[in-house]
Amino acid sequence: MPYTWPMILNFDLNFIIIIILAIAIIVLAIIVFQLQTKIKKFLIGKDALNLADSLSSVDTSLKSFEASRKEIEQYLATVEKRLKKSVQAVHTVRFNPFKGTGSGGNQSFATAFLNELGDGVVVSSLYSREYVSIFSKPVKGGASEYELSEEEKEAVKGAMEMLK
Repeated sequence: MPYTWPMILNFDLNFIIIIILAIAIIVLAIIVFQLQTKIKKFLIGKDALNLADSLSSVDTSLKSFEASRKEIEQYLATVEKRLKKSVQAVHTVRFNPFKGTGSGGNQSFATAFLNELGDGVVVSSLYSREYVSIFSKPVKGGASEYELSEEEKEAVKGAMEMLK
């Protein structure tokens, strides 16, 4: 029996529909596969099966980071308090207290040790061949209630400049 035109057209139309549907299934399968890989990347944690599990994992991590941040802030606050009290500037001036006699040379010194508020101490040593004298004077805000020698004033001034 010879093929008639409408029958061939019907066969070709069915074949074309099947091919179109097959292509659509393949495209949809690719899209589903890509979405699954994106969801796997998006879901966090070993046992995360859905978005709620991922959000729970993120929330737990965030709370852990917040606790760590608070601990670090408290630690840094105590470090800051201790740092303000620590020696942050040291300046030494060497001199000869017995000018012209040659006794002692430049072995004498005045050294200022100051914290960031300008509080601390100035230590001076007077050296001669017969004896060594050491003096210590407190410093508050860059000044002392005791009279400072010129060398001690220079040491305190040099240390204060280091704090700027």
